[in-house]
Amino acid sequence: MSVDVRVPTILRSYTGGAKTVPGTGDTLAGLLADLETRHPGLRGRLVTEEGALHRFVNVYVNDEDVRFLGALEAKLSAGDTVTVLPAVAGGAGQASGASEALAGSASPAGG
Repeated sequence: MSVDVRVPTILRSYTGGAKTVPGTGDTLAGLLADLETRHPGLRGRLVTEEGALHRFVNVYVNDEDVRFLGALEAKLSAGDTVTVLPAVAGGAGQASGASEALAGSASPAGG
């Protein structure tokens, strides 16, 4: 079963610049495992060491937030579209650090 995954600009270095990549899996966890075999390092930008979605990333299945669909256990079907978006935070003159953390280039605290 094939699923289309929309990749944000900040993570396209893991997909060779591709905006959309195919993947397979019955759940979001299965899809991310499949994507890791095709695009090493991508899963680590989305999932914590504890095995949960990073708080600074939003993932949607067909425009539904996976946090309300079972998170990593969200069920997928053939033809689904999974969209990955970095969270937006902060205000004028503030940087949230979310984009830097998603990209893996956050600066050390106090630096």
